[in-house]
Amino acid sequence: MMCSKRFLLAAFMAWPTSVLGQPAQKQFVIASNIQIESGDTWTQDGVKYRLYGVQSCLRGTDFVQGAQRADCGLASIAQFAALVQTSPASCQPLEAANDGAMFVVCGAKLGKVTIDVGTALIASGYAFAAVAGSGAPVNPNYLVTELVAKNARQGLWAGGFSHPVQMLLKVPAQ
Repeated sequence: MMCSKRFLLAAFMAWPTSVLGQPAQKQFVIASNIQIESGDTWTQDGVKYRLYGVQSCLRGTDFVQGAQRADCGLASIAQFAALVQTSPASCQPLEAANDGAMFVVCGAKLGKVTIDVGTALIASGYAFAAVAGSGAPVNPNYLVTELVAKNARQGLWAGGFSHPVQMLLKVPAQ
């Protein structure tokens, strides 16, 4: 676990001040009464937010660890909820997604250090690097984090599951 903590600290990303030349929108703190929709999406004060570059496991898909089978999407939700409920997190809005959700990057306070929430979720093995329709990672740093989690068999990587990115892109499992 110590290797993961060092990697999380090294992978911290600075928040952008603007996206596509547009003025940055106001930062906000993730409230304690959010409605979590997935391991990367929530609604707060009537606005749907989604972590930029992060893909959580899909609800209704299974993961297997040992002899236990459970809902992969719910496992991602539990990890996201645990992180944002135990560590104060603030977010910087970026731009609207095609479905109207607002893409954000978020930082969570762990002691005196702020870590990128996307990096933390992916390093834990309960979220993945999102990709564009071309298959290229939205954030290459997140793909590196995913590969480290996979090699360390963190979280869902310790068992079997259908990778959500492969499912969304309809790519055969490797």
